[in-house]
Amino acid sequence: MSHEIDQVGQDVLFYQGRTYSRFLDKPVTEETLRKAWDLARMGPTAANSQPTRVVFLRSAKARERLLTALAPNNVEKSIAAPVTAILAYDLDFFERLPVLYPHADARSWYAGNAPLADETAFRNGSLQAGYFILALRAVGLDVGPMSGFDNAKVDGEFFAGTRLRSNLLINIGYGDVASLYPRGPRLSFEDGCTLL
Repeated sequence: MSHEIDQVGQDVLFYQGRTYSRFLDKPVTEETLRKAWDLARMGPTAANSQPTRVVFLRSAKARERLLTALAPNNVEKSIAAPVTAILAYDLDFFERLPVLYPHADARSWYAGNAPLADETAFRNGSLQAGYFILALRAVGLDVGPMSGFDNAKVDGEFFAGTRLRSNLLINIGYGDVASLYPRGPRLSFEDGCTLL
């Protein structure tokens, strides 16, 4: 099972994977979004909790509901993106644990312990967001993740009356390479890591 993916895979997922602000006028199919979800859902989460929920805004009308919640510099790029995904996390994720983690009573670890459940939902939802970005790239899409938005407004518009909370937004499509800036520097191993 353990083997290194080839250079093409590394390039697609990391070295050539960029944050796009502009996308080509090319639709993203439901089939492609489903493929990305099928990949992303395979990543590990605590007790197989899988708290992430995704709302795909595919029409201009659906994206208009989001506009008042966006930071000004994110409005134009979200209007023009073929798809904007709202990645949320479910604060009641533990209700599904009897099915998702059947070999232990994992539901009892979280039920009645809101601080632990909320922290677990946010942490593992964020982890799944990273998987989802890589999965979108793996199926040939480009992404523009965004945190510049008003979570309370998004939650009120899309998740009112639920236990879902927005985490981040991702514009999705086929990136316009001409719109990219030069890649910013990355920390070296020595600057970002410690060996003990």
